[in-house]
Amino acid sequence: MFESIFSSAAGEMPITLTGLLAALGTSFVLGLLISFVYAKTQKARRPSQSFVLTLVLLPAVITVIILLVGNNVARAFSLAGAFSIIRFRSAPGDPKDITYVLFSMAVGLAAGMGFLLYAGIVGLMLCAAIALLEACGYGQSKIVGKILKITVPEDLNFGNAFDSVLEKYTLCSVLKRIKTADLGSVYQLDYVVVTKNGVDEKEFIDELRLRNGNMNIALILDAPAASGAEF
Repeated sequence: MFESIFSSAAGEMPITLTGLLAALGTSFVLGLLISFVYAKTQKARRPSQSFVLTLVLLPAVITVIILLVGNNVARAFSLAGAFSIIRFRSAPGDPKDITYVLFSMAVGLAAGMGFLLYAGIVGLMLCAAIALLEACGYGQSKIVGKILKITVPEDLNFGNAFDSVLEKYTLCSVLKRIKTADLGSVYQLDYVVVTKNGVDEKEFIDELRLRNGNMNIALILDAPAASGAEF
């Protein structure tokens, strides 16, 4: 099966121990490389250990599957039937995470089919490209949203109470949620704001406190995309 790293492994030759170890070793090393790049390029959130381990093992698992199937159609249908009973209950991940999964699968497929050098070249080139794009900040928005939480007493007409302060200190602001707290005695207003360059957060909060009766105010920096920080 592994007579040449550039030839197809579609023949019916039996799997040799040397070929098996070469394919698994290549896929495992590339899986480690992919998981390392993934862990190092996750700046917005802490990478999940389970997902990092999945990226390490997935290429090797795909390699084993391809080695077992080979050109045998019956095996292919049997494996398809076996995997059809698996139900993945995890929520859909980030598009970047899905890309890494497909990347790992592609490396495993190449290694399982015997294209070891191709798998190595593709793995190294794509990992380098991902690291370079991440280091350059390609595609990242230059506008950073912040979450502003203002607590106001129930007798305050908050409709336009903070408009002048928000206009002074922010480029734009959107009221995302209004909810009651403390058995309805206070309201909590949740804004997504983009502050102007050089704004002093303390002065911003102090002016808001003059409008809300010196009640609680929270300004959360670097609001995640899920919070709706899009303008």
